[in-house]
Order: sequence, then structure tokens, then C-alpha cells
Amino acid sequence: MRRLEHLGPALVTLAAAGALLLSAPVIVRQLSRERTQVEMAAADGRLRAGTLLDALSQSTRDIATAVEPSVVHVSTASSPRQGRSPRMVLSTGSGWIYDLDGHIVTNAHVVDGARRIEIQLHDGERRDAELVGQDLRTDIAVLRTDPAGLVPARRADVDPQQGEMVFAFGSPFDFRFSMSSGIVSGIGRAAGLQDIAYENYIQTDAAVNPGNSGGPLTNTRGDVVGMTTAIASGRGGTLGQSQFAGIGLAIPVSMIENVVGQLLERGEVVKGFLGIGSTDVEPVRRGQEPAGREARRAAELFRGEGVLVSHVSPQSPAEVAGLRRGDVITSVAGTRVAGSKQMRSRIAACQPGETIAIDLWRAPDADEAEGITLTLRATMGRFDPEQGAQHLSLALKAVGLARLVTLAEVQTPPPHLSVRRGVLVQEVTPGSLAETEVPVGSVIIRAFDAPVNNLDDLYARLDREVMRNHPRLDVPLDIIQPDGSTRQFKLGLRLP
Repeated sequence: MRRLEHLGPALVTLAAAGALLLSAPVIVRQLSRERTQVEMAAADGRLRAGTLLDALSQSTRDIATAVEPSVVHVSTASSPRQGRSPRMVLSTGSGWIYDLDGHIVTNAHVVDGARRIEIQLHDGERRDAELVGQDLRTDIAVLRTDPAGLVPARRADVDPQQGEMVFAFGSPFDFRFSMSSGIVSGIGRAAGLQDIAYENYIQTDAAVNPGNSGGPLTNTRGDVVGMTTAIASGRGGTLGQSQFAGIGLAIPVSMIENVVGQLLERGEVVKGFLGIGSTDVEPVRRGQEPAGREARRAAELFRGEGVLVSHVSPQSPAEVAGLRRGDVITSVAGTRVAGSKQMRSRIAACQPGETIAIDLWRAPDADEAEGITLTLRATMGRFDPEQGAQHLSLALKAVGLARLVTLAEVQTPPPHLSVRRGVLVQEVTPGSLAETEVPVGSVIIRAFDAPVNNLDDLYARLDREVMRNHPRLDVPLDIIQPDGSTRQFKLGLRLP
């Protein structure tokens, strides 16, 4: 009996402990819920009071509000000659309003070959536009439309730097007037685009897709710092109209200002000329590219980024300045260069007669321990389109086109002409095919059903087709004849 008396309190304690164990999770959950509600209330109060995210979101909305009125959607229609019944080809892209005179900037590949160009403003209004000029080598074109009511974009004074926030505007996949954001992932990029000669791109991770081409890239103040032009695809190629894989490429505003200014002023782009052949250091160092003895030795000894000088033209600005084969150029006109395409772009942006600084490294002589760094000054010459297309020049001369010049450069053009864009035939070889088909005084205005504004345009179009049809090329031309009439015919070229 006494044992039961002793067990009584123990059983009560045990029962109480069991009840506590059973109710503890409920109590813990209740306390957790009450704590969560308190924290939610505090967080909601802070959010309602405003946060840095609100300020960031408002800034992004402000950028959209400020920039969108200057963005345009570009639609084109072209009719390439294919068989007896040409088909109409429609395409779209983006652009942005450059000034109050109705000029619009876009990519050359967006409007190239277009027979009709239409733009759509941010409020839905549609207007026709005409091509003022384009530079195929840099992929920049200028259009003109009715200037009434247009809102020009603000343009930045300097190119962006790595790490800066940027915003891309355009019509990806025809989702018109879209906006995406990212940062500048890198600068001075060369993507190896087949049709582009001068590459010095901004790399961004802002989402860019087909239809963005020609649209503005802006900074956090809404100023245009570049123009979207290409996409690095995930398949390893780099194409103007591929699908986004995290790397978008844009032309920097400094290049745009240079090219657009010249197109508006003279209808063509005059490029600087230094007079060197160049190649990247790393492929020579690895034995992947052939090079002369001086270049191979320099590549083996040099440590860092730069461009090897493989050739110096006699009496060129480079030779006058003191450049030699085997020099490694590290900077041009104050801009560091890491590859030959970037350097060519920087040289081309210089104007004839301009004196620039060239920083370089020179390999040591046999009795010296290490190389030296030098800064030379070179006065730029003017790039002659024939210098970069001698094989094409020879092919044209072979059919009798002995001398071609940009029409806009002729001080007293033939009186029968109503155009100021094209390539004037100044001299033909007697007895040649050209004497009857393209007589002196004719003006070539289209090739491959696309406009030819100047001699560089003609060589660029021929060069593109050569890559596909070498060694024989049938060139469809539109010309204005000396009597003022226009005709079309095919000129057969055989390349040397």
C-alpha cells in the first residue's frame, strides 16, 4: 500500500511531462507565428516608408520614360532579284533619333538593300524614312524622316567603362519598345564578324535578341553610350541576328559620332591610314600564324597584350614616325589595344593630318638584356579603299574600269546627274567590255541590288560576295549612263 502511495506523485509528474511534450510543438509554432507576424509588420512598415530598391526602381522607370520617346522601330521591304518574279523580303530592327533635323541612326545591316523604309515612333505613329548614308565597314547607317515632333536622344560625351550599368532598348523578336538592363562586361572587344572590318565593341550582359539591332544602349542617366549591333551565340559563332546567350555587343558612342558626323557632312567616311600590317601576339607566340623573324622573336620575348607589326609600308606615316617590323604596339591615341582588329578600328577613327601618339615595346638587340618602351608620334594619312582591296581593283581594271572615284569627291560632277551618291567612272580602257557597257561618265549607284554611295561601299559589297563565289563573280549593277538614263546589267569579274 505504501508503494502505491509513492507511485502516485510519480504518475502525476509523468502525466504532466507527457502533456507538456505533446503541447510543446503547438506552443513553439504559435510563438514562431507570432514572431513572424511581428517581423512581417516591421518589414512592411519599412517597405511602406520606402527603400533603396524603390529608389532604384524609380530610377529605372525614369530612364525608360526619358529614353523611349527617342527610340524607333524600323521596318524595311526589299526585293532581291531572284528569277523572273522578285519576291518581297520584309525585316525589322531598331533605331534612335539623332537630332532635330529628322536624322535616325541604326545599323547598316538593318536597312541594307531596302527599297522602302518605315519607322514607328513610341506613340505608334508611322513615317517613311530614306537612307542618307551608311558605312558598311562599321555597320552604321543614317536615315532621315519628317522631323516634326521628334525627340532626339541625349548622347554621352565618353564611352562607358567596364562595370557600369547599362540599358538596352529596341524591339527583340518584334516585342516593340522593350528595355533590358545589365552591366558593361568588357570593352574593346573584337568578335570576328565576317562583314565588319572595324570592331571595337562594348560587351554587355543586358539581354539582346534579334530585333534589338540598331537600338540605343544607355547609361544610368539615359545618355546613349552605344548602339546594339551583334550577339555572341552559344553555338560558338558571332552573328548579327543570333539568339542571346549572355553576350551582347554594341558600337561605342565615340565611333558613332565620328561616322555619323562624316556621313551627314560629306556622305562618306574618311578613315585614317598608318601603313602597317599587323597580327595578334598570342597566335604568333603559339606558332598558329606565320610571321617573320623579327615578329616571332618579339612574340617570344614580349609579356602582355599588344599588336605585332608585321609589315611597314615604304614612305607611309608609320615609316616616317619610326615604326619597325617586330614592334609591339600597346596603345594608339591614348587607347590601349589588345588585338589587331581593335587597333585597326582605332586607327581608322583618326582623321587624315591628325598627329597621334603610339606607345610600343621594342625587342632588345642581341647585346641587350631587355626590350624598351617608346612613344612615337605619327601624322595620319588618308585610307584609300584600293589599298585594302587590291585584288578587287585589279579585277575591275581587267574588264576596263581603269579609274573609279567617289562621286561626292568630284568638284564638278557631270551636268546630267541628279544624284550626289555613287561611284563615277572617270576612265575606261579602250576596246574593253567597260567601254561599251559602262562608258566614261557613268555612275554606279547599286551593286547586288544594294546602294553604292561611294568607292568603299563598292569594294565592301564586292568583298562580301567574293567570300561566297570566288574566283568568278557576276556583279549585277545599276548605273546612270552619260545620257541620264538608268540601266541594269551584269559585269563578269575574274579575280586574280
